[in-house]
Amino acid sequence: MAKKTLTGIAASDGIAVGPAYLLVEPDLSFEKKNITDVDSEIKRFEAAVTVSISELEAIRDKAKTDLGEDKAAIFDAHLLVAQDPEVTGQIEEHIKNNINAEAALQDATDTFITIFESMDNEYMRERAADIRDVRKRIMSHLLNVELPSPTMIDSEVVVVSEDLTPSDTAQLNRKFVKGFVTDIGGRTSHSAIMARSLEIPAIVGSGSITESVTNGTMIIVDGLEGNVLVNPTEAEIAEYQEKQAAFEAQQAEWEKLKNEKSVSKDGKEVLLVANIGSPGDMEGVISNGAEGVGLYRTEFLFMGRDNFPSEDEQFDAYKAVLEGVKEGAPVVVRTLDIGGDKNLSYLKLPEEMNPFLGVRAIRLCFKEQDMFRTQLRALLRASVYGHLQIMFPMIATLGEFRKAKAMLEEEKAKLVSEGIKVSNDIEVGIMIEIPAAAIIADQFAKEVDFMSIGTNDLIQYSMAADRMNQDISYLYQPYNPAILRLVKNVIDAAHKEGKWAGMCGEMAGDQTAVPLLLGLGLDEFSMSASSVLKTRSLIAKLSSTEMAELAEKAINCATQEDVIATMDEYLK
Repeated sequence: MAKKTLTGIAASDGIAVGPAYLLVEPDLSFEKKNITDVDSEIKRFEAAVTVSISELEAIRDKAKTDLGEDKAAIFDAHLLVAQDPEVTGQIEEHIKNNINAEAALQDATDTFITIFESMDNEYMRERAADIRDVRKRIMSHLLNVELPSPTMIDSEVVVVSEDLTPSDTAQLNRKFVKGFVTDIGGRTSHSAIMARSLEIPAIVGSGSITESVTNGTMIIVDGLEGNVLVNPTEAEIAEYQEKQAAFEAQQAEWEKLKNEKSVSKDGKEVLLVANIGSPGDMEGVISNGAEGVGLYRTEFLFMGRDNFPSEDEQFDAYKAVLEGVKEGAPVVVRTLDIGGDKNLSYLKLPEEMNPFLGVRAIRLCFKEQDMFRTQLRALLRASVYGHLQIMFPMIATLGEFRKAKAMLEEEKAKLVSEGIKVSNDIEVGIMIEIPAAAIIADQFAKEVDFMSIGTNDLIQYSMAADRMNQDISYLYQPYNPAILRLVKNVIDAAHKEGKWAGMCGEMAGDQTAVPLLLGLGLDEFSMSASSVLKTRSLIAKLSSTEMAELAEKAINCATQEDVIATMDEYLK
């Protein structure tokens, strides 16, 4: 394969050199054929099932060891399907009608999927997704097509994919996955966010990486500049290894700030905290010197499995995070944010024209109240183990906040009546990601304990531009004066009522945005743990008074380009 260089979006810092591992959907198309030797076709089918079962057992055992019981549970469900004589028997009956195993597998499983999807029982509806996954695995063996499995990666690789789903990234083992490159996505796509959480170099939106490599092709991922080198020369590999060494030396300098406070040159102290997706991320929070957790994305507890986590499972996870930070350090837990591009296989969400504008986050929680109340109970029980701050996402109106808070209070009263201890110092706030909420932040500030700005969605909703759509990626403009004015409005409203304002969108760790945010008076910056030390180093070099003057000029600019030019001139 020819040597070439691709350019994408630098999504996570660092350099990775290694062979490509393609995580792409294989072509499983086939022709329906009439067969004459039924017995040998049944044997071919049985062989494919046997190999699939062995694979699933190996994947389950490895997932259990590397990723924990909850991530492994989904493969137990797949094994039940693969070993179900009712399912395999029906497929063999179809083969006896003189059709090939591929067509028999498709036809018989289609019938089961239709039956399960039409059932009222939610548990039974979940089985349809399991049947689809098992069908895909058996089909791959019938067609002699390799099915990629992130769980089974056991040597150092660079993962290459069109995009990575949250469940894909949940299965990646950082020990072996040295970096990844995707065809699509932006800095705020889930794959990019997860790369920063895993602290591995990543490039998204490369356009054509999946067409440019095959399994084993050597590639270099330059997560600092956004370049991917396919089939690099020995000289290029040596050059990039030097670049990686220089980056590691810079990291060692930042490391010296690990136990320092986050203070500007003129003495203004702010809080630098981390975004996490699971208790497993706490190691990165501590090693990077974060002063707490500013966003715990609880939806990852619900993903990569085939049923809802129980109240006790959730309690254990929240308790682990609260106990994992330094004593007294804040932990902001966002209640379940599912919908949009984050779905659960076992939760039947409505088909929507605009899922990002539909039943997602708090709206879904109001619809699925048992699920929401279970999460609230688990959080309340865990609250006695640290400084808990509960944040409701996707709040558009005061009525929604009041409703969510009332449900929290109801669950608290129930727990207290059961004799279960609950902290009396829980802060309750909202995520500001809908422009309507940002505009009336003064009204919210009277009732909430804090507001945290989720810029990823705030920008896409303000600009009416899907942040996953590369054709309009130019409209993802964090420094646009319109966005800066919304941010200022929220911060000023919070301060007027004596409340604190934070930011948990990717903008909080953006080195270009940090001077502006310091100038606008942001109290808490929540970012990928890997960005904390370089941000602390940057803030120490800035005067908050001078940055306030810069921010005032920026919000009065006409365009994002004017803002960047103003900043460049000011920061020279």
